[in-house]
Amino acid sequence: MECMFLNKAIQKRVAACLVGAGVVLGTPVQLAIAQPANPVMHPAAKVVNPNAKDLGIQVTANDAMPNLMARSAILIEAKTGNILYERNKDARRFPASTTKIMTLIVALEKGNLDDMVTVGPNAVGVEGSSLYLEKGDKMPLRELLTGMMMQSGNDATVAVAEHIAGSVPAFAKMMTDKAREIGAVGTNFVNAHGLPDDNHYTTAHDLARITAYGYSLPEFESIVSVQDADYNWLRDPSKHITSENKLLWQYQGGNGVKTGYTERAGRCVVSAAKRDGVQLIAVVLDDPVMWTDAYAMLDYGFAHTRPSSFCKAGEEVTKIKVADAHIDEMALVAARDSVIGTLYDENPKLEKKIEVPDKISAPVKKGDVVGKAICYVDGMVVDRVDLLASQDAPYHTFWSDLTTWFTKLMKGLF
Repeated sequence: MECMFLNKAIQKRVAACLVGAGVVLGTPVQLAIAQPANPVMHPAAKVVNPNAKDLGIQVTANDAMPNLMARSAILIEAKTGNILYERNKDARRFPASTTKIMTLIVALEKGNLDDMVTVGPNAVGVEGSSLYLEKGDKMPLRELLTGMMMQSGNDATVAVAEHIAGSVPAFAKMMTDKAREIGAVGTNFVNAHGLPDDNHYTTAHDLARITAYGYSLPEFESIVSVQDADYNWLRDPSKHITSENKLLWQYQGGNGVKTGYTERAGRCVVSAAKRDGVQLIAVVLDDPVMWTDAYAMLDYGFAHTRPSSFCKAGEEVTKIKVADAHIDEMALVAARDSVIGTLYDENPKLEKKIEVPDKISAPVKKGDVVGKAICYVDGMVVDRVDLLASQDAPYHTFWSDLTTWFTKLMKGLF
């Protein structure tokens, strides 16, 4: 809470009341006021951490952030995967509920967000964090996934897993297979919620890779960045939930993603923020002051990177020939912004290659996907942006004009 000192006149009135009640006022009276609902910057990164060595954490001489209390940590730029900071990034750790990041990814890729999910008996009463689902409850998959990420509902993960794969073990295999595909080879999942199991583990680097992949999916950010929601199927009479991820309103640009805690995992958070198009991901595992450290890492990242743009939404990228239309060619525009963060002292080679056909044939509607812009950093693909038709191009030839003219003539005669 923030505090303000009362002015002297009010202090005297308050003091008089307190003295009248038998209370001696020896220090200035303070009035607590509520924290702003959405402060511009966070308070936590301003806190001075104790020395990590007090907890027996080994800190190397070249550690750029020696006061971090995380046993494992990593900070990356999402599109390139470039590591901006790391500590024990490949050490095996228990992920706790950060597991649900992969649960969401698999559900997004294998499910339909408009599907209705029916909660089965296996989802009811799962230990730990809960949405208090009951057998027979029905809700859209999108809402269930959003509630799962906001409130860390372990019961929701079982309902999702059974809806997508028929069982939790089958779904967990899909999660592990996806991790391998992404390159997170130090990760193995045996459940969808993250409750402790010796065979359920990951690394800070793998979690960063998994999360970066998530941000490449169209619906991922829109789900992990929800602060408040109202759903009719919630048990709470208010039908309202608020995200447990306070970074969303405490940190400028905060847009994800997931907290976690078990006794074996310690306190964990995968946090993310975007500024000027630069998406950073910070992971801290087994960290008693996870919010302070997460904010400090993101601060460090934004202080050391600058945005480099490939294209902007709506910006013309190239032109293409159009057949059977009134126009001979049209502009193709970028569907969205594409920006990466590069270190101030580095100048990587940025390239953009256009993949479009030699020509397109009418009819074409404005917004149709016609091609892609492939974005490279030092020869590595970091982004693919759809190229859209900038205008309508209805079908048109001499014979179509003649047919139209003749049709109108006949209507006029008869």
